[in-house]
Amino acid sequence: MLLRFDFSIALRSVAAQSDAPDALAVLGAVESIKEAYEDGRIDRRAFLEGAFEVLRYRGTESDFVAAWEDIFEPNAPMVALVEGLKHRYPLYLLSNTSDIHREFVFRRYPFFEHFTSGVYSYEVRASKPGRKIYEIACEKFGLEPGTTFFVDDLLPNIETARGLGFDCHHYHFQRHEALLEDLKRRQIGV
Repeated sequence: MLLRFDFSIALRSVAAQSDAPDALAVLGAVESIKEAYEDGRIDRRAFLEGAFEVLRYRGTESDFVAAWEDIFEPNAPMVALVEGLKHRYPLYLLSNTSDIHREFVFRRYPFFEHFTSGVYSYEVRASKPGRKIYEIACEKFGLEPGTTFFVDDLLPNIETARGLGFDCHHYHFQRHEALLEDLKRRQIGV
């Protein structure tokens, strides 16, 4: 939610240097490899080799990684909220991601340094909406779900968190004010 992302940007760029006819074909070819990579079942090398092979990618590894990284745009209202909360509350990330994307966003967007820590799917071999990644976060950070406010933009992730007892907000990019109202009701101030 801090970043909007559009994978089609990367897919179009990769398609231009591969045997895939279009972005949709790239997605179909790499989806299972991408999921395995983000879930930590394969590492970066295996992801890149697999993607190059199934796509018959003709570019360089640097070209591919640059295209894969270039999909993000900051969500300004959420960035401002994090900056307002950073000194008052511990903030944690719970993210389905790969090391390529994690390294990139921490390098490109300094506001990620406002987070106390995070749990990343590729590191823990678990992803949302599965329960395991939430349980790992609770154990790692000593969180009590009933006193932890969880925000996510995907309903399945919210449903799992609610099932575990987290206090949740289902975020919508077009309705940022609803999050602010939810925080105010809970007396969480910026």
